[in-house]
Amino acid sequence: MVNIEDFIKRLETILEYYSLTASSFADKISVQRSSMSHLLSGRNKPSLDFIMKLVEEFPEVSLEWILNGKGSFPKDDFTPTPTIIQAEKK
Repeated sequence: MVNIEDFIKRLETILEYYSLTASSFADKISVQRSSMSHLLSGRNKPSLDFIMKLVEEFPEVSLEWILNGKGSFPKDDFTPTPTIIQAEKK
């Protein structure tokens, strides 16, 4: 079971790491901005669709880390590709 308070902290870590607002993050992973607001407030739990979009858009986020806090962020074995490096510079 995902602890929602811990999940929110990890999600906030991702937002801070990439200097993204909740709105820009929602746009980046193609979810409604209200979904992000509801998640960050603790009103809703993350859907499977939300989690899958997050790890697809941000390959350096480990599924196990975002769900359970196990492992590290960014992934220990993550090597940025040129595409990711360019996106981080924007």
